[in-house]
Amino acid sequence: MASHRRPKQPSRTRRVTVLTATAAAAVALTTQAAQAEPKASEKEVKEKVDKLYEDAEGATEKYNGAKEKQRKLEKEVANLQDSVARGQDDLNDMRNGLGSMATAQYRTGGVDPSVQLFLSSDPDSYLDKASTLDQMSSKQAEALKKIQTKQRNLAQQRQEAADKLKDLDDTRKELGEKKRDIQKKLSKARSLLNTLTADDRARLAAQQARADRASASRVDLGSDASASQRAAAALSAAKSKIGSPYVWGATGPSSFDCSGLTSWAYQQAGVSLPRTSQAQAGAGTQVGRSQLAPGDLVIFYGDQHHVGFYAGNGQILHAPKPGAGVRYESINNMPFQFGVRIG
Repeated sequence: MASHRRPKQPSRTRRVTVLTATAAAAVALTTQAAQAEPKASEKEVKEKVDKLYEDAEGATEKYNGAKEKQRKLEKEVANLQDSVARGQDDLNDMRNGLGSMATAQYRTGGVDPSVQLFLSSDPDSYLDKASTLDQMSSKQAEALKKIQTKQRNLAQQRQEAADKLKDLDDTRKELGEKKRDIQKKLSKARSLLNTLTADDRARLAAQQARADRASASRVDLGSDASASQRAAAALSAAKSKIGSPYVWGATGPSSFDCSGLTSWAYQQAGVSLPRTSQAQAGAGTQVGRSQLAPGDLVIFYGDQHHVGFYAGNGQILHAPKPGAGVRYESINNMPFQFGVRIG
């Protein structure tokens, strides 16, 4: 007869030994994988970070455009709502006037006109009253026509206001998406920088500081005699902000993004520019590189997401990127598209 014995279970000591060995093997594999992935060099990290900053700036200009659209829509909606409120008050007054007119007509014209004439002891007086009633009916018809026209206009304005409110709601959602996109890119850039050693980060910071100091002391810009009075005034205003930090969405006076600096500086010269680099690209007369004069705007990249001032002698003055202050740089550092001369 076969024996039905339960299989012998491994001892607790043996189970612990197996688990320990498995964990050690997993650690070894993880270490090997980490060693297999070479750490990015300082140069590679910097290139990736610069690309993220460039992408973030493109997203910033889109955010600025949506922000400007929001501001205009808010103003348009407020004006439409005020107009509708005033129109409703006018309509109520017109209706009250029509009601008073109808009441007066009822009081004087409640009996058939032929009977009133037959019973009247003063036919001439009655005929005068009948003429007044006829005039009143004509005025009543005209008042009704005005009321109908006013009602149609109010309905159109209400629909327009409703459409603008929907556009405003969509724009606010778009703003939120673009803001998250910018923050995501900047956060990724910070994470990449944090993969560097403290010495590497200090070296990059020192390079950035040297670039800012060199910009502040630069004097070889050539003559600005070819600049118009307004362009020279705008460039002078921008020069007063050398060293001010780049902050996305900022328009001064203590921090700027690229189009924020150019729009602020031209505002000091009495000229109102559009908010975004793409809109500023169409704000004046396009000029080629050889035609640039100090104070002209310079548009960079195919999607026109960066703008600065031409400062002379192949240099631009601009708000470059996060972590850098307003400074001079060579016009060759970015892909030039065209210049814009503001009239």
